[in-house]
Amino acid sequence: MSESDAVEGLRQVRESIRRSASDYDRDPASITLVAVSKTFPAEAIEPVLAAGQRVFGENYVQEAKAKWPALRERYPDAELHMIGPLQSNKAREAVELFDAIHTLDRPSLAEALAKEIAKQGRTPRLLVQVNTGEEPQKGGVIPSEVDAFLEACRTEYGLTVEGLMCIPPAEHPPSPHFALLNTIAKRNGLTMLSMGMSADFDAAIQLGATHVRVGSAIFGTRTKA
Repeated sequence: MSESDAVEGLRQVRESIRRSASDYDRDPASITLVAVSKTFPAEAIEPVLAAGQRVFGENYVQEAKAKWPALRERYPDAELHMIGPLQSNKAREAVELFDAIHTLDRPSLAEALAKEIAKQGRTPRLLVQVNTGEEPQKGGVIPSEVDAFLEACRTEYGLTVEGLMCIPPAEHPPSPHFALLNTIAKRNGLTMLSMGMSADFDAAIQLGATHVRVGSAIFGTRTKA
């Protein structure tokens, strides 16, 4: 995909978000576009930065570490979100690098993040990943255990969790999963809802998404996962 294609993709996604927000009586400014730049090199990301996009999502600590420090020198206001599974042994680097972590999903990771946040004095925004489809191969807390996990994050680990994230099962209609996430968030007084990707962010916006994670509609098809 050419630079101009990515910039045009960004423009179209922004317009779609604006239109969806209008359709559902929401303020477009209340919805943050997370441009998913995982697997794309710095030279593919830079035109999108130059076009004004500032919030990006990455899946892998090592990949983000390799390309983002140099990009951030040129764009110091860029915001980086961790949206992939996070190993506890990568907590130090994740806290150093990311402004938000969407995939907190187990006590060992909560403990590791709490330790690094205290040590580094950096406080990335934290979201708990919810496995709304209870898929065994996917990370995330199952819905019936989210309330207890959030309470443990607050009381045992001293973490401030701001929101929830989900990835609905590919073969399911996404709306019931988005509605469930919204219900759990409201019950727990959480304000961030990271849900919706290139194919379904309209439904996510209808059901309260504050962050939509869009990659292929901007950058094109990935050559690897």
